[in-house]
Amino acid sequence: MKRWGDLPQDAADHLSAGAVLDQAEMAVVVTDRFSNLLYWNPFAERLFGHSGPPGSRERPALTLGLLDTDHPLAVEAAKQVLKGGVWEGTFEVKRGDGTMIYVRAQAVPLRHPSGAVTGIVITAREAMRSNEREKDRFGLLERIGERLAGSLYVEETLKRVAEMLVPQFADHCFIELMEGDRLTRRVSTHVQGWSPPPNTWAPLGAEIRYPAGHYADIALRRQETILVEDFARTNYPSPSEGSTRLAAEVGLTSAIVAPLCVRGETLGLMYLGLSNLTDRRSPHYDTFDRDFVGAIATRVALAVDNALLFEEERHTAESFQKHLLPRALPQLDGLEIAVRYFPAAPLASHGQGIQTQVGGDWYDVIPLSAGRVGIVIGDVEGRGAKAAAVMGQLRAALRAFAQDDKPPAEILARLDEWTRIIATPEQDDSGEDVSVPPIVTCQYLVYDAWSRELSFANAGHAPPLLLVDGTCVELDIKEVGQPLGVRAKGMHADLVYKEETRTLPPGAALLLYTDGLVDRRPIRDSGPPLSDEETLTLLCDRLVETAGDSVEEIADAATAAVPGEIDDDMAILVVRSSAADLDVEERTFPAQPIMVSEARRMAAAAFSGWNVPEERAELACLLVSEVVTNVVLHAAAAGVPRRDLMMDGGPLDFDESWDLPGFEDEDEPAGEKEFTLRLRRGRESVWVEVFDQDLRLPRIRSAGENDEGGRGLYLVDQLARRWGSRPTQEGKAVWFEIPTRAR
Repeated sequence: MKRWGDLPQDAADHLSAGAVLDQAEMAVVVTDRFSNLLYWNPFAERLFGHSGPPGSRERPALTLGLLDTDHPLAVEAAKQVLKGGVWEGTFEVKRGDGTMIYVRAQAVPLRHPSGAVTGIVITAREAMRSNEREKDRFGLLERIGERLAGSLYVEETLKRVAEMLVPQFADHCFIELMEGDRLTRRVSTHVQGWSPPPNTWAPLGAEIRYPAGHYADIALRRQETILVEDFARTNYPSPSEGSTRLAAEVGLTSAIVAPLCVRGETLGLMYLGLSNLTDRRSPHYDTFDRDFVGAIATRVALAVDNALLFEEERHTAESFQKHLLPRALPQLDGLEIAVRYFPAAPLASHGQGIQTQVGGDWYDVIPLSAGRVGIVIGDVEGRGAKAAAVMGQLRAALRAFAQDDKPPAEILARLDEWTRIIATPEQDDSGEDVSVPPIVTCQYLVYDAWSRELSFANAGHAPPLLLVDGTCVELDIKEVGQPLGVRAKGMHADLVYKEETRTLPPGAALLLYTDGLVDRRPIRDSGPPLSDEETLTLLCDRLVETAGDSVEEIADAATAAVPGEIDDDMAILVVRSSAADLDVEERTFPAQPIMVSEARRMAAAAFSGWNVPEERAELACLLVSEVVTNVVLHAAAAGVPRRDLMMDGGPLDFDESWDLPGFEDEDEPAGEKEFTLRLRRGRESVWVEVFDQDLRLPRIRSAGENDEGGRGLYLVDQLARRWGSRPTQEGKAVWFEIPTRAR
């Protein structure tokens, strides 16, 4: 070499750009303007865990292993560089072998001789494994904190910690958490392809007892991060002989133990160890590593504390919701039922905290008189403990109202009034009441499995879906009232909620649901969100495919039919009518004493034909006699039923208004009174109903010692499983239930 820069020819041949990049201990990656890989050097292959020539096919740079959460960051970086800027930052990368590493990268424009930007040149190295550790530290801690902050579950948080630390910072990672006074191992993660043999290091779930003087014991007592720089130069007591033997076999060289402390409380320990299982530039930790791991432990402790608090909150919320919704569904004749409830997604995904998983969606199935059933689906606006509390009050109130056997429209009208009563009291500056009732959508249905009659009223809720004869359509509802709590002042609730009646075909199914079923959070990169019509079509198509399956399978299919993540709590209730008709006998008698024995003979014949056990049949016939006798005895004292006068034309003059048919002579005897006896058989019970025109509802009274009557209803109350009465359009119905199996 004659002067500086002059090289022999053989040396110059080894200084080509390709030869230099092949020897570089830094990853070099080149992409075009569309982020397709054009070149990477051998170190990049080892760093990212990918091999093969990039030019063999177009591959986007994102295939190097960047996590989905880092894709937006990579896109922004590319935009900045293609405009002529320079970008530097830290990425989290999943290598080809599944391990996780942090990569510090710098991106600069690739320019054509003309000056135009034609691509991107990326240089990268593994964070914390270079001579610029101090420079990488803050960016890496920030990324670790971001990743930990995204987890709300303890197991998921601990899993993320292990992925971050092994194998990038350690060959072995143990995390132990305090459970009362016990230290329990929750994480035991090691370099890929190796696991400790049995009876050596403590397994997951084992209680950990470090001997006094052990470096982990010192870290726990002092609440400070302890560094063991070189095990060859130190001597600590060992937890067990097997542990000592295994440490020697793997060549454990160095360790750091950091306590997980938050809010003055020690949650546990994080243990990192290096061994001869991997080939590292330095097999020992130093004080810089100790400080850095201590900073990581602080973030891990915060993440674990948040996760523990969230799990406690979730447990409370789920218990709350569990006790607000029906614990078990009743077994009903002529009806198959399946329900599903899914709580709302944690609001942390919306940046609003982690404390509200419960919501205001609810369903209920209420046994009514004579085998009829009340079915309800509802949704209180909002979510959280307040919405759930309102829901619990409304469900309890509706159950109480339903026992009166009033029409569905009247039930909703009463529930609307109750919604206003439970509104949080508020007053303005002048003392005026400005309480705002909660907004609630609700649908209440009453189904009679023997007549297949379905009556219902709607308060602003989505119509149920009807599955019949291979089709799925919305149930035709002509009158959809306003949601509960929003009725205008001066308008009576009876004018808002209207009752409608349909006949449910044999084998038909109804799907009642809340809006959480169809209002899903779109999956990232899944395209534009579906419209309401598209969502409903998608749901119906899926239901048609499963229409012949069980109600449980229909409920499962409905749950998974709409794509996306569950964003709001969701309630589903599926009911299907029986394909076969249920047994029923009905006959009308004159309200005369002689007809008591005729009604009893009719009941005995029906019970015999239904194979009701003799003892049960005799008891039912006895109570039939008591109820029918009560009807016959009081029929003579019953007044004339109320009449609805339908008059055409204008109002009548005073004199003319009294010349109407039926009012000429108030002493004219009314027509002969009648009663109807209806018998129904179910799987485990028979129901008896007696209808008459008397508007007065019966009640139990205490009969005196010498009274001849007054004990009939007392016997019914004592011997029947349930009994009651309800008003009808013509008068009333008295009913009772007798189980066909002995108690």
